[in-house]
Amino acid sequence: MFEVQSPDIEEVSAATMPKGVARDLALQKGRAIAAQYPGAVVIASDTVVALGQTQLAKPENEAENANFLRQLSGLPHAVYSSVAVISPSGEDSAVSDTQVFFRALSPGEVNWYARSGEGLDKAGGYAIQGLGAALIDRIEGEYSGVVGFPLSIVIRLLRKHGVAVWGEV
Repeated sequence: MFEVQSPDIEEVSAATMPKGVARDLALQKGRAIAAQYPGAVVIASDTVVALGQTQLAKPENEAENANFLRQLSGLPHAVYSSVAVISPSGEDSAVSDTQVFFRALSPGEVNWYARSGEGLDKAGGYAIQGLGAALIDRIEGEYSGVVGFPLSIVIRLLRKHGVAVWGEV
């Protein structure tokens, strides 16, 4: 059986580097859910978008979303997506690191996308799997990591915890 649960935690990390923040928050989320479901295999994830060492969280409103897009316009940035798997055999985590290169965006494009609302619940203020794909010139790394759920890591960690994946018995 598969069930989606959102942990009721304050997303605060003691880590200082963006990659470490992603790992720490995924582990915190996973531990919170695992405590509620002893014996279950729990998959948790977190994504951090960083322009240098500046983290761009989920924008609080359209204006902040437009500000994020102006900052990202024409520049590469890092997307760190961490996955934590917690099971009766222990816990493991790993982080994908994908470089995303934005096109130079016109003020009209920035305003149009921010008004769309699509980026309001996304780290960095955009969704590569939606309208935000048009903002991007190219990526170096795993596409599913930018979406926020790096499948290569999910599959590897599930296998390590004894979960059959992709038709395995």
